[in-house]
Amino acid sequence: QVQLVESGGGLVQAGGSLRLSCAASGSIFSINAMGWYRQTPGKQRELVATIITGGSTNYADSVKFRFTISRDNAKNTVYLQMNSLKPEDTAVYYCNAVIQRVVGGPMNNYWGQGTQVTVSS
Repeated sequence: QVQLVESGGGLVQAGGSLRLSCAASGSIFSINAMGWYRQTPGKQRELVATIITGGSTNYADSVKFRFTISRDNAKNTVYLQMNSLKPEDTAVYYCNAVIQRVVGGPMNNYWGQGTQVTVSS
């Protein structure tokens, strides 16, 4: 079994910063991509940022130059440093990881339970 556990969400004023963390645990052989997505009521879940094993990153245009994604491969953990937060960043943020549980096994998609980020104006 695999679990993704997020932490670091909360309430912050516009212009402030938050750091999200997501640790993967359980039966894991390797992790390919890890990333963060977010969702607001009535809208589809959208990509925020992703990072692959080699360190290449991808960001949504709306968060470029404000958010930074990083990962600690030894700890199976991904981080999202969010600076210059805006009210429109308010959402539930979900951690995602593409994980291979055993040698030669399939790569499967896993999600965390979500953490609320609220940015007040």
